[in-house]
Amino acid sequence: MKTLIIGAAAAFLLWPFSVSASAEQKTATFAGGCFWCMEAPFEKLDGVVSVTSGYAGGHKENPTYEEVSSGGTGHIESIRVVYDPARISYSRLLEVFWHNIDPMARHGQFCDAGEQYRSAIFSHDDEQRRMAESSRAALEASGRFKQAIATEIMEAGAFWPAEEYHQDYYKKNSIRYRFYRWNCGRDKRLEELWGKEAGK
Repeated sequence: MKTLIIGAAAAFLLWPFSVSASAEQKTATFAGGCFWCMEAPFEKLDGVVSVTSGYAGGHKENPTYEEVSSGGTGHIESIRVVYDPARISYSRLLEVFWHNIDPMARHGQFCDAGEQYRSAIFSHDDEQRRMAESSRAALEASGRFKQAIATEIMEAGAFWPAEEYHQDYYKKNSIRYRFYRWNCGRDKRLEELWGKEAGK
C-alpha cells in the first residue's frame, strides 16, 4: 500500500480548493484510484492548465490523507483538472480518464482496495453530466467488456487538495512512483483492458 511506500510524511490541513479560473477555463474532477497515477496522464495534455490531487465526495471538512485512507470520511482520492476548452474538449478528458482506469472494478482500483479508491466522474454542470453519462453508456454498449461498468457519476461538491507531498508525486519521487505503479500492476492491467489506447 502507498502508506508503506511514502513512510511517515508530515501532513497538514488545507482550506477548500477554489479554482480562480478565467471565463475561458473550466474544471473537471475525476477519481481513478491512486491520485499519484492520475496526475501524469492529464498534465501532459495540451490545453490542461493544472492538475491537483485531492479528496472529493466525502462529508468531513479538511480531511487528511490518513483519515481518507481509513475509509471513514466518504472521500475518494481524486484529481481536479483546470483546462482550456478552446484547446481541449471535455470529451477528450473523458477519453483519457477511461483509458487510465479499470471501469469494471467496484471497490477500488488495481492493488488499492477500498471505497476511497473507487472510480468516479464528478460533473460540474448539466453538460458535463450528460457527456459523462453518454460516454459511459457508449462504453457499455460497445461490448468491449463482459462485466458491467462500475464507475459512478455524481455531482461535484467540495474538493480538498491533498497534502503538498502528494502533489506531483510522480515528479518528486519518480523512482518510488514507478515502483509503486509496477508493484500495483496498474500498467499491466491497463494494457489488458485497453491495448494501445492504455493511458492515452
